[in-house]
Amino acid sequence: MNIGQEVLELLKEEITEQSYNRYIKQLTYDTKKSSNSLAIFYAPNALISNWIKSKYKEKIEHLFEVKIGSKVNVKITLKNSTEKNIKKATEVKVQHSLLNPSHIFDNFMVGGSNQFAYTAVKSVSEKAGKNYNPLFIYGGVGLGKTHLMQAAGNVLQNQGKNVIYTTCEQFLNDFLRHIRNQTMENFKDKYRKCDVLLIDDIQFLSNKDTIQEEFFHTFEALKNENKQIILTADKHPKKIGGLEKRLQSRFEWGLVADIQSPELETKILIIKKKCEINKIVLTDDIINYIATVIESNVREIEGILSKLHAYSQLMHIDIDLEFTKNILKDQLLEKQKDLTLDTITKIVSKDLNIKPTEIRSKGRSKNLVYARRIAIYLCRDLTQSTMPQLALYFGMKDHTAISHTLRKINQLMKDDEDFKVKIDELTNKVTNV
Repeated sequence: MNIGQEVLELLKEEITEQSYNRYIKQLTYDTKKSSNSLAIFYAPNALISNWIKSKYKEKIEHLFEVKIGSKVNVKITLKNSTEKNIKKATEVKVQHSLLNPSHIFDNFMVGGSNQFAYTAVKSVSEKAGKNYNPLFIYGGVGLGKTHLMQAAGNVLQNQGKNVIYTTCEQFLNDFLRHIRNQTMENFKDKYRKCDVLLIDDIQFLSNKDTIQEEFFHTFEALKNENKQIILTADKHPKKIGGLEKRLQSRFEWGLVADIQSPELETKILIIKKKCEINKIVLTDDIINYIATVIESNVREIEGILSKLHAYSQLMHIDIDLEFTKNILKDQLLEKQKDLTLDTITKIVSKDLNIKPTEIRSKGRSKNLVYARRIAIYLCRDLTQSTMPQLALYFGMKDHTAISHTLRKINQLMKDDEDFKVKIDELTNKVTNV
């Protein structure tokens, strides 16, 4: 084993097995061109090279120093590229872009819930700055907004474009740091001279007047140069409170696309794809069970698969349906233990400025019916309560009245975009209590 391999083995102990197998394991060490002060590793493609440089280069250099007692400059490059070309093609991107190379279109599962958003992002990746600029994607937590946005970023970065990916929080922190250091010109150069700007969770601009002002000018500079902007948020621009009207209108200039909770068939496809990528073997009955008990969050599905795989490996047990149910039992109970009908009703009442007692009353005013429908839907969707229990709690005649209300709500969600947005918004509030 050469010194490069030894260092990577040390790194293996400090990072997740998934990160090691997916990225670090693909590096090869050049024993001939490396020296006591220079370590050269080759990556199979630019995406993995950029990712490792942005995430692990400093750690690898530190481990070399620990191993041999002196500083080593680590170069991670492509085997058939000259140093000059590598520097020209990737230096700027590594500095600013933290795209995940595994976020690509090929491993994004498309279904009815995300087809429109997927098609829009794919179109943008093919004609950046021309189709749908800005592109605004919104939806609940863990539904794939970041994956889609970064998939476009990876395609465009591979074309040699200067892509910046950041979260709204990181954008804010970067802004404050440059203000403190009196280096705002550097900040402006960084964000206004890129080819593609990707920002996650733009709703956190809410009620931050100074940063909204700066972002407005950044937006204008990029748009005027036909540079592509892609933004994500947890809600429609109209529903983001504390946002300047001029920003709200600009967010809607291009195209607004939502990602909904995946239907059962899509969840099953997602689970199968994740199993294939991570080499996890599950039978169809286990896959169907996981898809049924996990309501919407794709990120949670990944966590469950990792947990099942880890338990199976550590305990030397085959994964069967009974084993899966036992593993997930505590997790499902933990998730719902504090989520009561009262909790949900109080959150709905506070958001809509209606007393909980009024929501549970027999009042028939338009506002009360609206609030009651939302509360009933969320209580049914987010708790284990039966329809007779809900009928008793909301003072309705019997379970058939609840069933009729739920059918009405499902129809409204199809026909009324604002109603669906409100349901999604309150679902996020309730599940993140």
